[in-house]
Amino acid sequence: MEQKSSLQLQDFLPYRLSVLSNNVSSLLASLYTEKFGISIPEWRMVAVLGEAPGLTSTQIASRVAMDKVAVTRAVQNLIEKRLVRRSSSQVDGRVSHLNLTKAGQRVYDKVVPMALAVEHKVWGALAPAEKDYWDEMLSKMERRVSTLREELFEFNK
Repeated sequence: MEQKSSLQLQDFLPYRLSVLSNNVSSLLASLYTEKFGISIPEWRMVAVLGEAPGLTSTQIASRVAMDKVAVTRAVQNLIEKRLVRRSSSQVDGRVSHLNLTKAGQRVYDKVVPMALAVEHKVWGALAPAEKDYWDEMLSKMERRVSTLREELFEFNK
């Protein structure tokens, strides 16, 4: 693949992926923000904890690739809304595990079908073979980014 010599933002991969992601997230947020009063970062916390209860804020930040400060703020908001509860670790009292409350689980259970329906409609722009190809390409690029991150880490040692 030929390397470009100048930046055309509308063709720049990180920009295009970010815009697409933001547009899909905003579409979903228009559904759950009004109905449940939660923001995009808060929904991400609910979604992660719905899949993997008992994680720490640090573990969540790693999974969703969000800044730890944004995760902490979202978690605190969810605790205040009584959608998440924090409990100290039995092993290390400095560590807190997070879980959905019953109300948080109800939000998760209601938003997931809405989110999947929107995802299905977005994927509807592609033929099944195109979706499979897109999934394969994304996986390849994710692995490449991981490798590049490791190489950069080794280079900076």
